[in-house]
Amino acid sequence: MYLRLVCLGRSVDVSLSIMERLRLGLSVGAAKTVTSLVRLFRLGAASVLPGSISRRIQPQALPLLLAQVRRGVILIVGTNGKTTTSLLLRTLLERQGWQVAHNATGANLINGLVTALMEHTNLVGQLDADYAILEVDENILPLVLQDCQPQVILGLNLFRDQLDRYGEVDTISQRWQKAIAPLPTTTTVILNADDPTLCHLGQQLTQTVRFFGLSEPDAYLEEIPHAVDSIYCPSCGHPLDYKGVYLSHLGDYHCPKCGFSKSPLAVNSQEWPQILIGIYNKYNTLAAGLVAQVMGIDKAVIYDTIKNFRAAFGRAEELVVGGKNVRILLSKNPVGMNETIRAVHDIQKQGGASTKLVVLNDRTPDGTDVSWIWDVDTEKLVALGGTIVVSGDRIYDMALRLRYSQPEGENPCKLIIKENLQDAIKTALEHTPADETLHILPTYSAMLEVRGMLIGRQIL
Repeated sequence: MYLRLVCLGRSVDVSLSIMERLRLGLSVGAAKTVTSLVRLFRLGAASVLPGSISRRIQPQALPLLLAQVRRGVILIVGTNGKTTTSLLLRTLLERQGWQVAHNATGANLINGLVTALMEHTNLVGQLDADYAILEVDENILPLVLQDCQPQVILGLNLFRDQLDRYGEVDTISQRWQKAIAPLPTTTTVILNADDPTLCHLGQQLTQTVRFFGLSEPDAYLEEIPHAVDSIYCPSCGHPLDYKGVYLSHLGDYHCPKCGFSKSPLAVNSQEWPQILIGIYNKYNTLAAGLVAQVMGIDKAVIYDTIKNFRAAFGRAEELVVGGKNVRILLSKNPVGMNETIRAVHDIQKQGGASTKLVVLNDRTPDGTDVSWIWDVDTEKLVALGGTIVVSGDRIYDMALRLRYSQPEGENPCKLIIKENLQDAIKTALEHTPADETLHILPTYSAMLEVRGMLIGRQIL
């Protein structure tokens, strides 16, 4: 049995020993059996456990599966935006007639990647995919790069996310640089130039690097948000001078001490269409579009796909429940929640969004440290008025944060606390006028729960 290792447009035959072949086939067979049982008995989405079982039988499952991807592997990394960006890119590639393997559930650790790839294999472990689009957790990119040489690495942004799991963004960037450095110079690395940390990373690499970002001064925030992560020069440590910021520390900047500044952009953001709400989705659109351009997809096809694109689950996803419109806006860290608040604010200015449901959990997918909510500008959410329903595992932490966000002696909004999530959803819907949209701001595990209750099933 031969595997064809696809490496940046060139292929190399790799033979497997009989034992390796048997172990791979056995691991895939066992994993597929587990997947069938989990889904049959509605025990979950089976997005992680099958990969874990497979790797116990064949520890090299990931590199052996990646080696069979016919045209190339695309890795998408960053704190926010991976799922929306990868789904848009997948849609673009599939419109070209290509078969795409993708971890669409968002399971972005090693076991999740293996599980996603096995969805496209037969019972003996032969994979059928032209491309693999893999959303990769920021912390495991170096591990994944030990197992493959991707055609494209897309870096979206770096923010503080789960405080109990990760260190500072500069530390993660240094790990990325060390892991990417040995790759061939023909690797294409696409980075967000508006993020100083990623821009500096790209300027240090010998690979082919292209940058995306915004060139829209009208979209500047009035001030730098409280939840800002990196306003110091990544080259010399001096405070950066910002002409303006688009969100958190992403913006137009330069260093007055060493001269470091934002790299030239490969695309003009003002020319690109956008269908999903929010500045953060403009970044996602630009990122996916630039990757598609690098891969030779016509700009007209890219534009048409963007205009007809529907949101990924929980990412500005729109549903109709009981005759009322619902929009789910994943809010899993300070920057993400600030941007969802900003989007809701823009909508409410147009006359809708008077009711909001905020759900805060502290489970493993969310991060057990919820102190990040004190870095969120919840004052702006409270100032919108209307009704805010609160629920989740850490309901009282969230309620306290919202209560402290109210000006002294004023109650601009009605705050309702519901420990039972089902009751919270029902209450929020009851308070939503028929001509408005209920906006739900949940953390990751809360989003899965809310979505399951609204549509009666899990992600897959």
